[in-house]
Amino acid sequence: MTVTRREALAQRLHDVHERIEAARIAAGRTEDHDQVQLVVVTKTFPASDVALLAELGVTDVGENRDQEGRAKRADVSSDDLRWHMIGRLQRNKVSSVARWADVVESIDRHELIAPLAGAVERFDRNPVQVLLQVSVDPVPDPGRGGADPDDVESLAEAVSRHEALHLAGVMAVAPHPDTGMDPRAAFDRLQEISARVRTSWPHAREMSAGMSSDLEAGVAAGATQVRIGGAILGERPPVQ
Repeated sequence: MTVTRREALAQRLHDVHERIEAARIAAGRTEDHDQVQLVVVTKTFPASDVALLAELGVTDVGENRDQEGRAKRADVSSDDLRWHMIGRLQRNKVSSVARWADVVESIDRHELIAPLAGAVERFDRNPVQVLLQVSVDPVPDPGRGGADPDDVESLAEAVSRHEALHLAGVMAVAPHPDTGMDPRAAFDRLQEISARVRTSWPHAREMSAGMSSDLEAGVAAGATQVRIGGAILGERPPVQ
């Protein structure tokens, strides 16, 4: 019997929720308030998949590229979705991203903050949630993005000066497997940085860590959010 796309997404979504819940329990995070938010990364997949995910109860979707995120938000008529910009943010795309993203997870440079706040104000949008992307690579790799851990408080202070932005927390991508660094060790480092930020900004409680291959490590380290693509949507189509 042929499985429909909706049925396939529903099954994979169920399986990922089961993984998240098992990881949460294994980490001793059993309180009802200690949940883990799922952001489904829909990059390169069609808007029709996003619409199906919304029907299946997904509330948060993530995009890596401005043009794709902007187009999909225009195509998907759902008021229940929160749209996350999770890809590296370029200065010349800030104004465009401010039109469609509810959450920007990739602020890693001072030069992005004031322009983003200004664009949000011009478009008369509600405050955009901001996560500071932190590099947890053993050796910094500029191509992967992420602020130096020593710069995080300075970035947090800069974000907090703007009413159009809401400092929500921190985000990191696990080091590339070639580095040999255990994702758990990297995410534990992010947890330490998150705790440091919360000392001055207690409301900045979000910690986005963990993808399809390492969500368990993220949850064990205290992630409040995981970003999952392939485990739900399958193999990515070629980028056009």
